[in-house]
Amino acid sequence: MKRTRYVCAAASVVLIVGGPVTAAAAVSADAARTVTAAPALRADMTAQDAAKAALKHYPGVIESLDKDGAVWHVDVISKDGKGHAELEVSASGAVTEQNRDTGENAGENKALVSAKVTADGAMKAALAAHPGQVTTVEWDDDDGTASWHVEVKGKDGKTWDAQVDPTTGKVTTSGSDSDSDDDNDT
Repeated sequence: MKRTRYVCAAASVVLIVGGPVTAAAAVSADAARTVTAAPALRADMTAQDAAKAALKHYPGVIESLDKDGAVWHVDVISKDGKGHAELEVSASGAVTEQNRDTGENAGENKALVSAKVTADGAMKAALAAHPGQVTTVEWDDDDGTASWHVEVKGKDGKTWDAQVDPTTGKVTTSGSDSDSDDDNDT
């Protein structure tokens, strides 16, 4: 309260002595010093954090999760396999629904919904094989054999591709995007 009086008194003195332009500058400078900074965005939003936020918004099973800049794109299939939501999770953890469909063919999603290893389990298995940050998780059953495709950016900056078995959680194949022979030893 005293501070407000001092600011008003100072503004009045400046207005009388220097005119309205100087007064506005004085008040603006003081206001700029008293404004608190906006909370920082989470630059460390992990794939696991994004998955958790998405599933809280739309309960189900993660079908895919992909980082694009500071935003995570997450596709979730409902637990009954009939629903599908396309979500975006911001660096702050805010979830935005891009699209929702309730007319999915549950049979097409049966293997995903009933998989013993979820996207979270696939991420954990891939990270155990290659520590780093998950950048992509994707359910893949296009060739008739279901698996999780997980990309991990290692601490060395290289991206590792891993295939994770949806029944056992075993990392069945893995490799780096590097052309070096010694980077592919798993």
